[in-house]
This record gives sequence, C-alpha cells and structure tokens, in this order.
Amino acid sequence: MKIPKMLTPVLILLFYFACSENKKSPENSSDSVSKGVKTEEVTYNINGKNYKSFVAYKDDSDQPKPVVMVIPEWWGLTDYAKGRAKQLADLGYFALAVDFYGEGKTVDNPTDAGKLAEPFYKIPVNAKTVFDGAKAQILKYPNADYGKIAVIGYCFGGAQALNMARQESDLKGVVSFHGNLMTGIKPKNNKVKILVCNGAEDSFVPAEEIAAFKKQMDSAKVSYTFNNYPNSVHSFTNPASTEMGKKFKMPIAYNKEADEKSWNDMKAFFAEIFK
Repeated sequence: MKIPKMLTPVLILLFYFACSENKKSPENSSDSVSKGVKTEEVTYNINGKNYKSFVAYKDDSDQPKPVVMVIPEWWGLTDYAKGRAKQLADLGYFALAVDFYGEGKTVDNPTDAGKLAEPFYKIPVNAKTVFDGAKAQILKYPNADYGKIAVIGYCFGGAQALNMARQESDLKGVVSFHGNLMTGIKPKNNKVKILVCNGAEDSFVPAEEIAAFKKQMDSAKVSYTFNNYPNSVHSFTNPASTEMGKKFKMPIAYNKEADEKSWNDMKAFFAEIFK
C-alpha cells in the first residue's frame, strides 16, 4: 500500500481497522514494566503551538542512556505509545514518545485522525519540523545521550520513522513496524541504519512496494535489514487487529510469535547500533 498525497476514505478505513488502539498489547501492559521506570510530560513550543511529549527512563545510573524516540500511530500520543516508551525505558533506554499533533492531542475516530495526519503525508517537511522539535527536548536531560538516538514507529509512525532515516544524518538507526515503505522522499547517502519489520503475508505492503523500497535503499547505499515474518498479515503486533479483522472481514490479525520476534529483533538491532 503506497501513501497517497491525499487520504482517501478507503485509506481512512484501512488505517482504522489496521491500527486500532482500543486494546493494549500484552507486551505493552503496565505489568510488564518494572516499578523503577520514571515518567513525565515535557512541554515545548513549535511555531506558536504547544506540544506535550512523554519521556520514560530509569534513574539508576549517572551514565547517559541511549535514546529511543517513539513515533505514535495516527491516533496521536495514546497510552499505547506511552506504554512502548515505558517498555523501552525498562530495557535501559531513555525513551521519548513524540506528540505529533500538539497539546498531547489524541483522537478516537478515523475521520479526525485523517484530518490530523494528512498534512504530514502531503508536506513531509511538517513531520521533520515536529520531529526536530521533540528531539531538541532531549538536551534538557543529562541522563540522555544525545549522540546516540534511534527511532521506532508503528503504522503511520513506521512510515514517518523511515522518513526520518531518509532525511537525518545523526540518528544511529530506525525501526519500522508494519509501516508503509515508499513515501515520496528519497534517502540521503548517510549512515542511518534501518530495520524493517514486515508481515510476510501483508497484502497492504505488496511485493512491488517491497522491491521498490529495496531498490531505493540499495541505490542510496543505505545499510538496512528487511525482516518478513512468516504467516503474518498487516498489524501483526496489535492484539486488537484479530477481532477487528473478523468483524469487518479485513486481512489483518495479531501474531504473537511475530510480535515477540520483531521486538527481540529490535533489541538485537539496538545492541548493535549502540555499541
């Protein structure tokens, strides 16, 4: 599935079904995070608009921690995105979940989500501006290593994460979980490493798009790893997708094995890039 310049009603429905945030992943439950994780809201201003991102970290060492930024689904800065940030903090990273819409805004329906996400599809530099504004907040924290930053994203966030890899030169790496691959931005020949976690049976990311992505990465000499998880369709990391798929006859479903495998692949990727 390619990202169009405008969000059509069909695409809106697709994202609604494929990226539902109404249920939390077991990996993302509070029970899976230790009590030593501290969280707080960080507020700042970009071009006259207030933003409220979310940070999570363990205050257990004087040594600065590698940073992982989380780009949320198009619903905004939901508990799901914050939960992923807490998970990352539990792994020993300084995590920052990005407020993309301002004021920590979240929405619960595809129409509003489409209106908020559309500018980032039409004018990708808008996403870069918001991302850079959030990244600058890391400098406020002496326990965060600004020289070691990675980015992860899911669905909408996965596509935006790949766009950051295409444009940034100071990131250590980027991980996209079942995100769109081709976004209209050509990659620079930089040292940002990429990990793509894709469902092998994902009909929304066809073989032609995968081939085009790989060709683009190879031409730019980007260091990337493309993982296809067997028997996995779109939104394989989200437990809510199975119920939604059955209800609306959509080819989406949760795959616990692929969810856990992709998370472990991310951890191995971080261990390598943060050496």
